[in-house]
Amino acid sequence: MRPIFAALAFAGFFMTTEAVAQDAPVVIELYTSQGCSSCPPADAMLHDLAKYDDVIALALHVDYWDYIGWADIFADPAYTARQHAYARAARATTVYTPQMVINGQDRVVGSRPMQVMDLVQAHRAKGTPIAVSLARNGNRVRITAAPGHRGDYVVQLVRYTPEETVLIGRGENAGREVSYANIVNSWTVLSRWDGTTALALDADASGSDPVVVIIQQIRSGPIVGAAQLR
Repeated sequence: MRPIFAALAFAGFFMTTEAVAQDAPVVIELYTSQGCSSCPPADAMLHDLAKYDDVIALALHVDYWDYIGWADIFADPAYTARQHAYARAARATTVYTPQMVINGQDRVVGSRPMQVMDLVQAHRAKGTPIAVSLARNGNRVRITAAPGHRGDYVVQLVRYTPEETVLIGRGENAGREVSYANIVNSWTVLSRWDGTTALALDADASGSDPVVVIIQQIRSGPIVGAAQLR
Protein backbone atom coordinates (compact mmCIF):
# COMPACT_ATOMS: atom_id res chain seq x y z
CA MET A 1 0.00 0.00 0.00
CA ARG A 2 2.83 2.43 0.75
CA PRO A 3 4.08 2.79 -2.87
CA ILE A 4 0.51 3.37 -4.10
CA PHE A 5 -0.09 6.02 -1.44
CA ALA A 6 3.17 7.73 -2.28
CA ALA A 7 2.36 7.80 -5.99
CA LEU A 8 -1.11 9.25 -5.33
CA ALA A 9 0.31 11.88 -3.00
CA PHE A 10 2.94 12.80 -5.59
CA ALA A 11 0.29 13.19 -8.32
CA GLY A 12 -1.99 15.13 -5.98
CA PHE A 13 0.71 17.63 -5.13
CA PHE A 14 1.17 18.57 -8.75
CA MET A 15 -2.57 18.64 -9.43
CA THR A 16 -2.90 21.37 -6.80
CA THR A 17 -0.03 23.45 -8.16
CA GLU A 18 -0.33 23.00 -11.90
CA ALA A 19 -2.16 26.30 -12.51
CA VAL A 20 0.42 28.42 -10.68
CA ALA A 21 2.53 30.55 -13.03
CA GLN A 22 6.21 29.85 -12.65
CA ASP A 23 8.98 32.32 -13.44
CA ALA A 24 11.66 30.01 -12.02
CA PRO A 25 11.15 26.40 -13.08
CA VAL A 26 12.73 23.66 -11.00
CA VAL A 27 15.39 21.68 -12.89
CA ILE A 28 15.40 17.95 -12.17
CA GLU A 29 18.22 15.81 -13.53
CA LEU A 30 17.58 12.07 -13.39
CA TYR A 31 20.69 9.91 -13.70
CA THR A 32 19.46 6.58 -15.00
CA SER A 33 20.41 3.54 -17.06
CA GLN A 34 18.63 0.89 -19.09
CA GLY A 35 20.89 -1.64 -17.38
CA CYS A 36 19.69 -0.75 -13.87
CA SER A 37 16.84 -2.84 -12.47
CA SER A 38 15.99 -0.15 -9.90
CA CYS A 39 15.57 2.60 -12.50
CA PRO A 40 12.18 1.96 -14.21
CA PRO A 41 10.12 3.45 -11.33
CA ALA A 42 12.22 6.63 -11.49
CA ASP A 43 11.92 6.69 -15.29
CA ALA A 44 8.14 6.49 -14.90
CA MET A 45 8.17 9.29 -12.33
CA LEU A 46 10.07 11.51 -14.75
CA HIS A 47 7.20 11.08 -17.22
CA ASP A 48 4.89 12.65 -14.62
CA LEU A 49 7.33 15.42 -13.77
CA ALA A 50 7.80 16.29 -17.44
CA LYS A 51 4.12 17.19 -17.82
CA TYR A 52 4.30 20.33 -15.71
CA ASP A 53 5.30 23.78 -16.86
CA ASP A 54 7.01 24.61 -13.56
CA VAL A 55 9.48 21.72 -13.90
CA ILE A 56 12.28 21.08 -16.38
CA ALA A 57 12.73 17.31 -16.18
CA LEU A 58 15.82 15.84 -17.84
CA ALA A 59 16.95 12.21 -18.14
CA LEU A 60 20.71 11.74 -18.37
CA HIS A 61 21.63 8.16 -19.18
CA VAL A 62 24.97 7.02 -17.76
CA ASP A 63 27.24 4.32 -19.14
CA TYR A 64 28.66 2.62 -16.04
CA TRP A 65 26.08 -0.19 -16.09
CA ASP A 66 26.79 -1.14 -19.70
CA TYR A 67 29.21 -3.89 -18.66
CA ILE A 68 26.48 -6.14 -17.21
CA GLY A 69 25.13 -7.16 -20.60
CA TRP A 70 23.18 -4.27 -22.12
CA ALA A 71 24.68 -1.05 -23.47
CA ASP A 72 22.23 1.80 -22.85
CA ILE A 73 21.50 3.26 -26.29
CA PHE A 74 21.09 6.77 -24.82
CA ALA A 75 24.16 6.70 -22.55
CA ASP A 76 26.92 9.25 -22.89
CA PRO A 77 30.18 9.32 -20.90
CA ALA A 78 29.69 13.08 -20.57
CA TYR A 79 26.60 12.50 -18.44
CA THR A 80 28.51 10.06 -16.25
CA ALA A 81 31.18 12.74 -15.86
CA ARG A 82 28.55 15.32 -14.93
CA GLN A 83 27.18 13.04 -12.21
CA HIS A 84 30.70 12.43 -10.89
CA ALA A 85 31.27 16.20 -10.80
CA TYR A 86 28.16 16.60 -8.65
CA ALA A 87 29.50 13.87 -6.35
CA ARG A 88 32.82 15.68 -5.99
CA ALA A 89 31.03 18.94 -5.24
CA ALA A 90 29.08 17.17 -2.49
CA ARG A 91 32.18 15.32 -1.28
CA ALA A 92 30.38 12.04 -1.94
CA THR A 93 32.48 8.95 -2.58
CA THR A 94 30.11 7.13 -4.94
CA VAL A 95 27.51 7.67 -7.65
CA TYR A 96 24.42 5.57 -8.21
CA THR A 97 21.26 5.15 -10.24
CA PRO A 98 18.55 6.21 -10.10
CA GLN A 99 19.58 9.56 -8.68
CA MET A 100 17.79 12.88 -9.05
CA VAL A 101 19.61 16.19 -8.62
CA ILE A 102 17.29 19.11 -7.91
CA ASN A 103 18.40 22.56 -9.10
CA GLY A 104 22.01 21.41 -8.94
CA GLN A 105 21.85 21.33 -5.14
CA ASP A 106 19.89 18.49 -3.56
CA ARG A 107 20.44 14.81 -4.34
CA VAL A 108 17.89 12.09 -3.73
CA VAL A 109 17.20 8.50 -4.72
CA GLY A 110 15.10 8.92 -7.85
CA SER A 111 12.54 6.26 -6.98
CA ARG A 112 11.40 7.90 -3.72
CA PRO A 113 8.43 10.06 -4.76
CA MET A 114 7.70 11.60 -1.37
CA GLN A 115 11.27 12.82 -0.94
CA VAL A 116 11.34 14.11 -4.52
CA MET A 117 8.02 15.89 -3.93
CA ASP A 118 9.29 17.58 -0.77
CA LEU A 119 12.44 18.84 -2.50
CA VAL A 120 10.56 20.12 -5.54
CA GLN A 121 8.13 21.95 -3.28
CA ALA A 122 10.99 23.54 -1.34
CA HIS A 123 12.73 24.72 -4.50
CA ARG A 124 9.52 26.04 -6.01
CA ALA A 125 8.93 28.11 -2.88
CA LYS A 126 12.51 29.43 -2.89
CA GLY A 127 12.78 30.10 -6.62
CA THR A 128 15.98 31.02 -8.43
CA PRO A 129 17.54 34.50 -8.55
CA ILE A 130 17.99 34.88 -12.31
CA ALA A 131 15.11 35.03 -14.79
CA VAL A 132 16.07 33.59 -18.18
CA SER A 133 14.17 34.46 -21.37
CA LEU A 134 14.27 32.50 -24.62
CA ALA A 135 13.00 33.47 -28.07
CA ARG A 136 13.27 31.27 -31.14
CA ASN A 137 14.00 32.76 -34.56
CA GLY A 138 14.13 29.98 -37.15
CA ASN A 139 17.07 27.75 -36.30
CA ARG A 140 18.43 30.15 -33.69
CA VAL A 141 17.45 30.92 -30.12
CA ARG A 142 18.02 34.22 -28.35
CA ILE A 143 19.00 33.90 -24.67
CA THR A 144 18.69 36.90 -22.37
CA ALA A 145 19.00 37.56 -18.65
CA ALA A 146 19.24 40.77 -16.65
CA PRO A 147 22.32 41.68 -14.61
CA GLY A 148 22.38 42.10 -10.86
CA HIS A 149 23.55 38.78 -9.44
CA ARG A 150 27.33 38.72 -9.50
CA GLY A 151 28.91 35.28 -9.71
CA ASP A 152 30.86 32.87 -11.84
CA TYR A 153 28.37 31.06 -14.02
CA VAL A 154 28.19 28.80 -17.07
CA VAL A 155 25.40 29.17 -19.61
CA GLN A 156 24.40 25.73 -20.93
CA LEU A 157 22.20 24.68 -23.83
CA VAL A 158 20.42 21.33 -23.50
CA ARG A 159 18.40 19.46 -26.12
CA TYR A 160 16.28 16.39 -25.45
CA THR A 161 14.04 13.81 -27.11
CA PRO A 162 10.58 14.03 -25.49
CA GLU A 163 9.83 10.29 -25.45
CA GLU A 164 11.10 6.98 -26.71
CA THR A 165 10.29 3.37 -25.88
CA VAL A 166 13.01 0.70 -25.80
CA LEU A 167 12.76 -3.09 -25.69
CA ILE A 168 15.73 -4.10 -23.56
CA GLY A 169 17.30 -7.33 -24.79
CA ARG A 170 19.81 -8.24 -22.09
CA GLY A 171 21.03 -7.33 -18.62
CA GLU A 172 18.98 -6.76 -15.47
CA ASN A 173 15.97 -5.46 -17.40
CA ALA A 174 16.05 -8.11 -20.15
CA GLY A 175 12.68 -8.49 -21.85
CA ARG A 176 11.23 -5.27 -20.43
CA GLU A 177 9.83 -2.53 -22.65
CA VAL A 178 10.50 0.79 -20.96
CA SER A 179 9.27 4.24 -21.96
CA TYR A 180 11.70 7.09 -21.34
CA ALA A 181 10.88 10.80 -21.13
CA ASN A 182 12.97 13.90 -21.90
CA ILE A 183 16.09 11.99 -22.92
CA VAL A 184 19.00 14.42 -23.07
CA ASN A 185 20.85 14.10 -26.38
CA SER A 186 23.19 17.10 -26.11
CA TRP A 187 24.54 19.31 -23.35
CA THR A 188 26.69 22.23 -24.45
CA VAL A 189 28.41 24.96 -22.49
CA LEU A 190 27.84 28.16 -24.46
CA SER A 191 29.58 30.79 -22.36
CA ARG A 192 30.84 31.95 -19.00
CA TRP A 193 28.99 34.89 -17.42
CA ASP A 194 29.72 36.97 -14.35
CA GLY A 195 26.18 38.30 -13.85
CA THR A 196 27.25 41.96 -13.78
CA THR A 197 26.26 42.80 -17.35
CA ALA A 198 23.16 41.90 -19.32
CA LEU A 199 23.33 38.45 -20.89
CA ALA A 200 22.45 38.29 -24.60
CA LEU A 201 23.45 35.22 -26.59
CA ASP A 202 22.35 33.66 -29.85
CA ALA A 203 22.73 29.89 -30.19
CA ASP A 204 21.97 27.26 -32.78
CA ALA A 205 18.68 25.47 -32.12
CA SER A 206 18.23 23.46 -35.30
CA GLY A 207 15.64 20.71 -35.37
CA SER A 208 12.41 20.17 -33.50
CA ASP A 209 13.79 18.99 -30.15
CA PRO A 210 12.89 21.19 -27.18
CA VAL A 211 15.46 23.75 -26.03
CA VAL A 212 16.56 24.22 -22.42
CA VAL A 213 18.96 26.86 -21.14
CA ILE A 214 20.48 26.47 -17.68
CA ILE A 215 22.62 29.03 -15.87
CA GLN A 216 24.65 27.39 -13.14
CA GLN A 217 27.48 28.26 -10.81
CA ILE A 218 30.73 26.74 -12.01
CA ARG A 219 32.11 23.52 -10.53
CA SER A 220 28.67 21.88 -10.45
CA GLY A 221 27.19 24.51 -8.19
CA PRO A 222 23.55 25.55 -7.78
CA ILE A 223 21.39 26.29 -10.80
CA VAL A 224 20.51 29.98 -10.60
CA GLY A 225 18.21 30.29 -13.62
CA ALA A 226 16.63 28.19 -16.35
CA ALA A 227 14.08 28.32 -19.13
CA GLN A 228 12.60 25.95 -21.70
CA LEU A 229 11.10 26.09 -25.18
CA ARG A 230 9.16 22.92 -25.96
